[in-house]
Amino acid sequence: MPPPPTAALSSSSSLCLFPLSSYSSPKKTQLGFCPSFPFTRLTNFTPTRRLMTCSAVSIEKETLISHRPHTFLRETDGLDDGSVRSRFQRMIMEVQDSVCGALEAVVGAGKFKEDAWTRPGGGGGISRVLQDGDVFEKAGVNISVVYGVMPPEAYRAAKANVTDQMPGPVPFFAAGISSVLHPKNPFAPTLHFNYRYFETDAPKDAPGAPRQWWFGGGTDLTPSYIFEEDVKHFHSIQKKACDKFDPSFYPRFKKWCDDYFYIKHRDERRGLGGIFFDDLNDYDQEMLLSFATGIPRKEINHWVLATYK
Repeated sequence: MPPPPTAALSSSSSLCLFPLSSYSSPKKTQLGFCPSFPFTRLTNFTPTRRLMTCSAVSIEKETLISHRPHTFLRETDGLDDGSVRSRFQRMIMEVQDSVCGALEAVVGAGKFKEDAWTRPGGGGGISRVLQDGDVFEKAGVNISVVYGVMPPEAYRAAKANVTDQMPGPVPFFAAGISSVLHPKNPFAPTLHFNYRYFETDAPKDAPGAPRQWWFGGGTDLTPSYIFEEDVKHFHSIQKKACDKFDPSFYPRFKKWCDDYFYIKHRDERRGLGGIFFDDLNDYDQEMLLSFATGIPRKEINHWVLATYK
């Protein structure tokens, strides 16, 4: 009996389980921010041909800590338990615990190794890794809640509205959860998900520079071998989760995911898609908070248990 087809599908042969809308992702440059992984530190880099000398702003170095704190929020933010910052932090901590607990129950023997860290500028994160077991080659579930400052050029790239131009460095807050689950069995798919919240704060001496906020994230599936029932199940869960909030979300975010993971030189898409969204703030903030926290809390746990158990 021949093995199932592999997941190397061209754009013309990709599986289409639900109709797509005509929505296409924005063409403007976006700020790509993934707060759950460490940054590379570059200072005074000199190329070998010495044609020019480049320098970059050094990134604050994380400091490992021995105990996981109750919160990474600054004291002023932590006082408001009902704020979006506080509620999003609570969600990512709960999801990290629940996903890690579910995966440990699947593997039986084996525990996630945890590293907690802080940043001098404020905030920190928790990185958890499970590897070299019988089920997963490597599984990581990381969270971060960080404060920092970005150059005005980065802000302009992310928010192209000329009325929002900021004259100087822009303080920001970012929180997110990011995970990649890579099983040993090639017949079990690799799953990735990432959900994040981003805010900018207007400096007191910068009139006309309002606070901005947006959500981003998504979940995508990359199997080595295609089992159609798994793909249909995965996409049906994504669609059901999106339809609870807006029937346009699933076709819009599915196409965004397909376009985002398109490999141009191969003329194919990586994996079998899912949903993806970024710079999302064109709906009520409370609704988007419920959407961006509801999928990780419910649908991901459901799918993880159904797939890897």
